Amino acid sequence: MSNNLLKGKKGIIFGALDEKSIAWKTALKCHEEGAQLVLTNAPVALRMGEINKLAAACSNAPVIGADVTSMDDLKNLFEKSIEHFGGKIDFVLHSIGMSLNVRKNKHYTEMNYEWNQKTLDISAMSLHKVLRTAWDLDALNESASVVALTYIAAQRVFPDYNEMADAKSLLESVTRMFGYYYGIKKKVRVNTISQSPTRTTAGSGVKGFDGFISYAEKMSPLGNASGEDCANYCVVMFSDLTKMVTMQNLFHDGGFSFTGVTQAVIEQMEK
Repeated sequence: MSNNLLKGKKGIIFGALDEKSIAWKTALKCHEEGAQLVLTNAPVALRMGEINKLAAACSNAPVIGADVTSMDDLKNLFEKSIEHFGGKIDFVLHSIGMSLNVRKNKHYTEMNYEWNQKTLDISAMSLHKVLRTAWDLDALNESASVVALTYIAAQRVFPDYNEMADAKSLLESVTRMFGYYYGIKKKVRVNTISQSPTRTTAGSGVKGFDGFISYAEKMSPLGNASGEDCANYCVVMFSDLTKMVTMQNLFHDGGFSFTGVTQAVIEQMEK
């Protein structure tokens, strides 16, 4: 059921690959709540994914390819989005992450540093480039909202999360720093949502992911937050209900982040 929380708002969704993607679910929820959308992903992801299916479900939203490490691509994306909307942008979802060292099974203590630089550029500094492009073009409306997705491995050790933990830490730092400047300049809000482990195509590629899911479920008083739940949270963050929330890392994990131990975990350990 729609509450029209985003009626009249215009947004860009980065990173919708397939129906498992949080970005995909968020796009559908934003559309349901009245938003107009532009969808974007890397050209290779557009070829691999099913984004045209999502576009059709969102009133034939335009699909504009963009390499998030390329300032020229991002400039083209924002300019074409403004042209399509006939005005500036109200919200952006950054749902982007890729680890070359994880893909190539390089242990954290043996990482390839050239691959690591690419990982950080794609997974973290891309947010800076997105915000910088919007800043330079004055592409965002006053009180616009930018949300990036992160994970608690930025604060705690999850061994198999590897270099992505560093990437998420950097992503959260960019959120705070750019959020400060954008808040002063134009009251733009910039936040991260730290989501429960979620069965996305990208997330499932992490070694030991099934163990992540099971452990987090037992450690969370409310259980793991689903991708649909995260999409709902994103809608709230894009809406006018959260105009005074910025520079925050918002845990959306069923209470996992502040739970020391649960009875379910103790019972599992005692078996």
